[in-house]
Amino acid sequence: MSAQNTRVLPLGPEAIAEAARLIGAGFAVAVPTETVYGLAADAGNGEAVAGIYEAKGRPGFNPLIVHVETMEQARTIARFNSEAEALAVRHWPGPLTLVLPLADGAPIASLVTAGLPTIALRMPAHPAMRDLLRAVGRPLAAPSANASGRISPTRAAHVLTSLDGRIPLILDGGATEHGLESTILALTGGDVRLLRPGPIDLGLTLSAGAIEAPGQLASHYAPTKPIRLNAPSGRGDEWLIGFGSVAGDSTLSASGNLMEAAANLFERLHEADAADEPRIAIARIPDSGLGAAINDRLRRAAAPRTG
Repeated sequence: MSAQNTRVLPLGPEAIAEAARLIGAGFAVAVPTETVYGLAADAGNGEAVAGIYEAKGRPGFNPLIVHVETMEQARTIARFNSEAEALAVRHWPGPLTLVLPLADGAPIASLVTAGLPTIALRMPAHPAMRDLLRAVGRPLAAPSANASGRISPTRAAHVLTSLDGRIPLILDGGATEHGLESTILALTGGDVRLLRPGPIDLGLTLSAGAIEAPGQLASHYAPTKPIRLNAPSGRGDEWLIGFGSVAGDSTLSASGNLMEAAANLFERLHEADAADEPRIAIARIPDSGLGAAINDRLRRAAAPRTG
């Protein structure tokens, strides 16, 4: 990725307006929340979300938490049962993330959910994130604002040390209140499950299982069909997902743009899984920069199934 001039602005109306402008233009900006600093981008813009992964150098596409301003906005994104409604009333705004079934027609890029039928939602309490959500008028995807594998940032200086030159703007709101990522609960059928401990302790035992939210290490969505990687062309029984000069039945990016490819990744996998062909082939993706994250996801998707 090309180096950017990273500005640090003290929190205030002008800084919020500038952050909203940049997010509207497809950039990711760092903003304080009550937990840690987040790297926020338009959750409905796949290429903007891909920019989060590129800035963080994230090795694979895990689900991201989506931040909302209001319950009305939340209900356009996820399906709430009575238990989820009660938890939201009790703990929102605040450091609680709820993993819920994705609503039909939710205005969210598939890269945000990593192709899963669920979504992680939070209504933040910090004035900076709330003001930014109000200014943008859209849900914001916002993982922690640090390079992948680095310590989560609780001050603007931590973000600058980690992401200087990778993002255009950091809003400096001082030290965060909790300094610990949000508690994550899953309400996707059956009992409420704790997926990640955090500031809100509800007395639940940590649940083990397939990945459903940030901070877990299991595999992600994979098609039901066998996948052949690095394919220069398709075979008769394959749906070919192209890239660059390999056209395919569909393509991640005809121009070979890795951000576009990342934004299209899960849509193309779902499309191929629904096609008549019993197998999937995928053109070679360069294994550098954002391409490394795409290839990490594809290798997981192509791995032999067990059980």
